[in-house]
Amino acid sequence: MPRLVPVFDLDGTLLDSDAALVAPFVALGVPEEDITFGHTLAAECARLGLSVDDYLGHYDVDAAQAFPGADALVTSLDRWAVCSNKHPSGGVPELARLGWQPEVALFADAFGFGGKSLGPVLEAMSVRAEEVVFVGDTEHDRRCAVEVGCRFVWAGWNPRATPTPGDQVLGAPAELLGLLHG
Repeated sequence: MPRLVPVFDLDGTLLDSDAALVAPFVALGVPEEDITFGHTLAAECARLGLSVDDYLGHYDVDAAQAFPGADALVTSLDRWAVCSNKHPSGGVPELARLGWQPEVALFADAFGFGGKSLGPVLEAMSVRAEEVVFVGDTEHDRRCAVEVGCRFVWAGWNPRATPTPGDQVLGAPAELLGLLHG
């Protein structure tokens, strides 16, 4: 069996970014308990009556940190990708700050700011769905994997991940290596 190529969601999967994502909303007067996760920035801003530009003006690209073990994982991989709903003005500099160099990194702009899809990532990497494992932390991530027919595993190191019975859940980033090498 060929080795699987990992594709990662970014926020909540590789990056412990909840506080960084919430801070701009709070700075703009939104009560923290009103903020939700797992959808596009444009949708959340619209729901909260804010502009994306105002949000981005308050976003600190230095605030989100890698989950423990995420850096060691991605720097050990020869092929990997990022597929994220994150706005590129946050995602691109965060990858650069961390020194992470995925083969492909697609952000919200690659999907018309309407929600990510794995198809363009697979095409850019010239891989088939059965050669990929998508690692994520939301039900939307899971649906993205189902839509293209690739394997999905939960980033169980994020306490917000809510797998359903029967789902594969990784407890730490390093556990992915055993899955990749089969």
